[in-house]
Amino acid sequence: MAGMHAREFGKNAAVKLAACCDIDAARVQAFAGQYGIADTYTDFAAMLERAKLDAVTIVTPDSTHCALSIQALEAGKHVLCEKPLATSHGDALRMVAAARKAGRINMVNFSYRNSSALHRACDMVLNGDLGTLYHVQAHYLQSWLVNNDWGSWKTASGWLWRLSRAHGSKGVLGDVGVHLLDFASHPVGPVTRLRCHLKTFDKAPGGRVGDYTLDANDSAFINVEFANGALGSLVTTRLAQGHRNSVWLALHGSKGAVRIDLDRSYEMLEVCRLDANGMLRPWEYLDCGRTPSIYERFISGIATGVNDQPDFARGAHIQELLDSCELSQ
Repeated sequence: MAGMHAREFGKNAAVKLAACCDIDAARVQAFAGQYGIADTYTDFAAMLERAKLDAVTIVTPDSTHCALSIQALEAGKHVLCEKPLATSHGDALRMVAAARKAGRINMVNFSYRNSSALHRACDMVLNGDLGTLYHVQAHYLQSWLVNNDWGSWKTASGWLWRLSRAHGSKGVLGDVGVHLLDFASHPVGPVTRLRCHLKTFDKAPGGRVGDYTLDANDSAFINVEFANGALGSLVTTRLAQGHRNSVWLALHGSKGAVRIDLDRSYEMLEVCRLDANGMLRPWEYLDCGRTPSIYERFISGIATGVNDQPDFARGAHIQELLDSCELSQ
């Protein structure tokens, strides 16, 4: 994800990649060379003090997000933080308070907000085009635990830490379930009740690979009720063979329905409406055009002083849902 941030910000003529930091000196040097970054650090505090920075992005393991983001905010920097915002609702609220006190732009990287189809679905719900919402279905399916399309997870620390609670992971729930909860609830509204079933599967002898205990959850099934009364079924897993990285959402209401399949397109919204006699019309596709990416909106917020969504407060709300998922076990 650090590479993704560097590539996306590198496209923006208003942005200079001024410095980067990693506790591994060889890794930070290699990263800087790859993305043309002149200034490198292995100490975050030193970078905040010495480098000429307006903003930082936090692209580190989940358990470090809170401390690093607060440190950057207290140094007067704008912050874009990777998801999940924190590893507990309490820490997320601390980050919200720090951002408000600092008065800096703060956003959490719910990157599927880059889908213009999602924004059109939000508009349709808000305008009453779907009528009363009754049912929501969504999934986020990956398969890297059962194939080598993204390399072998058994030999790569970048994958192994995601399977180990001791290394700061909240499992598939915190890794991509956080996206799913935001993606599904953004057009529908607040979640008021939920129940979650988490499961960790046997993946290696003794449940270990080297220093990594493989005890983080691999699959999550979440049933939710929204404030408007709609019910939702959300599923995420790393074991869905045939799905590299599939995000899908359907909203069903009294007047119509919509579906979003990001495997097909971020811009295409599938819509079902009723005719004048209350009969189902065929599904149709709407091209929703392009929406600015979260990276573009973060920079725009710095330029204008207007904090766009999703901000830290939104991240904290989703973190509360993640905590509730774990408590409901």
